[in-house]
Amino acid sequence: MVRLISDSELTAGPVVANRTMNRERGLSGVNSYARELGFDPAAWLRERGGAAPAWLDLCSGEGRALAEAARLLPAEVELTGVDLVGPLAPPPSPSPDAAAGPRLRLLTAALADWVPERSYDLITCVHGLHYLGDQLGAITRATAWLTPDGRFAAHFDPESVRRPDGASAARAVVAALRAAGFEYRSRRHLLLLDGGRPVELPFEYAGADPSAGPNWTGQPAVGSYYRGRAES
Repeated sequence: MVRLISDSELTAGPVVANRTMNRERGLSGVNSYARELGFDPAAWLRERGGAAPAWLDLCSGEGRALAEAARLLPAEVELTGVDLVGPLAPPPSPSPDAAAGPRLRLLTAALADWVPERSYDLITCVHGLHYLGDQLGAITRATAWLTPDGRFAAHFDPESVRRPDGASAARAVVAALRAAGFEYRSRRHLLLLDGGRPVELPFEYAGADPSAGPNWTGQPAVGSYYRGRAES
């Protein structure tokens, strides 16, 4: 029988606190957001135009992708990164014209407790859901923070989602996400939603298993356990 723990216990554990997935990842190039997501977030924001677009990056690590984007985007853009551990290295030195660049904030907080002050045109979570207990809760909360024509993009491993008896809930969860309007690209393990909206999924969080072992990335990950609402 797997011992499930709460999210407060999980955030203090070594699998979460020592994760390194986004510590070195930049905006473009070989080890980059553009490669992992299949689109360049900065270019996507530039193409949108409009007034004061904003990008929220969840589990942002060192915030390198955001910092690189800040050097490419106009001043009206707002960039926010949220990470449980936060940046471990000092931010890069600003360029001489940094005052004219976008507002960049890197915040240290647990996603389960953090609430934004605004809505966002783009919300990303690059290989970050793997370290959360209530992954589905994080997904539904994030989609409510989108603007009406915004985009949510996150890596998601359906095989990490289990039922209380240990059986896989992958097929049921992917079917529920698609019914709610999400697109799931299995080759990239990428979950997408275009258009912010309230999302409800028919699952209730039961707890996390920090000893689930590596996922498809080869890195240690967390198992997320759910029961159907009808089983509650």
